[in-house]
Amino acid sequence: MREPLARIARDVVGCRRCPRLVAWREASAANPPRRFRGEPYWARPLPAFGDPEARVLLVGLAPAAHGGNRTGRIFTGDASGDFLFAALHAAGFANQARSVSRDDGLALSGALVTAAARCAPPGNRPLPSEFERCRPYLVREIAALPALRVVVALGGLAFDRTLQAFRSAGLEIPPPRPRFAHGSEARIGPYTLLGAYHPSQQNTFTGRLTRPMLERVLRRARALSR
Repeated sequence: MREPLARIARDVVGCRRCPRLVAWREASAANPPRRFRGEPYWARPLPAFGDPEARVLLVGLAPAAHGGNRTGRIFTGDASGDFLFAALHAAGFANQARSVSRDDGLALSGALVTAAARCAPPGNRPLPSEFERCRPYLVREIAALPALRVVVALGGLAFDRTLQAFRSAGLEIPPPRPRFAHGSEARIGPYTLLGAYHPSQQNTFTGRLTRPMLERVLRRARALSR
């Protein structure tokens, strides 16, 4: 029997397995930058967001300290999320292009967004052990999506962690081991794994990732998921 996403979300939100991340997410909430001073912070791990009947799953790296860690929704409240949800809207997965808060009316159709690590990490970089402790949540989410056909990994770290989640789920990783590249495709069991550059400002400000580049990957995901 498939596990409800709501049960996985409850387990994620209550998680305190990584002391370093618990301390960082709470310290970030207690000492916000001036522009967010006075705002309530979520300061807990982030569950997946989107359509329970999703045919496409997007896997990011981890929440931002003053983005998702503040708003309580993945990729919401920071520049990366602005870029991602505008592209999801253009590709027909989102009803609006902006994601600013949990009650802003945003809804996804055919897509679910999650992350390889669920807490905001120092330096935006979880430790290998922290990724490992989060991996079961991703494995459970994949198993909970009955219509899932395509997984889009946002960045090389998310790509590698998604492959590990597939392996933990009992799927065979074909040789040679798939390598990350923007627009890369690999067939893993019943799923197609697509690679895309992460919509971080490091990539979007430099032009390494443009809106049309990300939209092409998302439209490819939609085509493969039919």
